[in-house]
Amino acid sequence: MAETIEDSPVGWVASHVQRYLATDGADGGKYHGYDALLLTTRGRRTGTLRRTALIYGRDGDRYLLVASNGGAARHPNWYLNLSADPQVEVQVGAEKFRATARTATAEERPRLWQVMTKVFPTYARYQKETDREIPVVVVERT
Repeated sequence: MAETIEDSPVGWVASHVQRYLATDGADGGKYHGYDALLLTTRGRRTGTLRRTALIYGRDGDRYLLVASNGGAARHPNWYLNLSADPQVEVQVGAEKFRATARTATAEERPRLWQVMTKVFPTYARYQKETDREIPVVVVERT
């Protein structure tokens, strides 16, 4: 029996995820013109699978995500979850695969941050709005 996956508790995100799933990303694969994927992590406290939709970039074969949380003072839950358990599932369009996610190293981050602020320039504003360094996440197929 397949494990239950809980979608984001944020209404508009859950709606985006459901449209994405129903159409294999034909509706939802772009979010306001930006490429979007679905990320499933395991809840660090509950062990429940959790799914959200995120804007992504690419670095060769790797996928890049930004744990911006809209510039909030706190990291998003999906980031805290993958920090505890880096084994994730990803859906890009109709393609689903397992992957390992990690925070970009201090050496990698400046270049990857530039890649992601070119993909979604609002990330630069989010960084100015918070005291925490917003992590860049590197996702690699396993």
